[in-house]
Amino acid sequence: MKKIESTAMTNNLINYKPLFVLGLLFECLGQILLAQGNKFVYSLQPIDFAHWSLLLGVAFLIPQLGQFPKSVFTFIGAPILLIGIVSIIGMCVLDFIWWSQTTQEIRNEFAGHLSQFPSIWKPFITTGPGYTNIGLLLLSLNYFKTEKVGVGLIIIATLLIYFGSFIASRLIYVYLISAIGYAIMLFKNPIDEHQNQQI
Repeated sequence: MKKIESTAMTNNLINYKPLFVLGLLFECLGQILLAQGNKFVYSLQPIDFAHWSLLLGVAFLIPQLGQFPKSVFTFIGAPILLIGIVSIIGMCVLDFIWWSQTTQEIRNEFAGHLSQFPSIWKPFITTGPGYTNIGLLLLSLNYFKTEKVGVGLIIIATLLIYFGSFIASRLIYVYLISAIGYAIMLFKNPIDEHQNQQI
């Protein structure tokens, strides 16, 4: 009976690892599109593919959060990553509004208006999205003992965020490196998240 219950519980846990890595690749794609400049982004039709890529990317990260190993790194890292995800979603909503405007003057006026409200500007434009990378770093530490290469790549990506301002369009490299790092950890790592479920 216990074996049947264990099998049922394991079968109920869907493998969201590919979706998580795909989400990071979508973030990379979004940054590639953004790197082409505002004029390019505003000319995208019929939708703002750049920010839709960012939006889908962070949405794809969410399902895997419940399947990381139960540890202090997950306890702290998962909520921080969620804060970053919410911030990026909010940023995308604001950017959709910018994209929908007909002239650059209207966009500038809208940006000037929002910048006067720190309660909107800081969490969704300047500070909040950075929590995503902090959360990714903390969650990667679950795999430090078994996949140092993967964790090392996430550390490099995080350092690029804070010390790589001299690198043009560095977020492209940040998310590409993060996707590679997590692919190494999630697909090669012997840690089985199912083992963390208490029967």
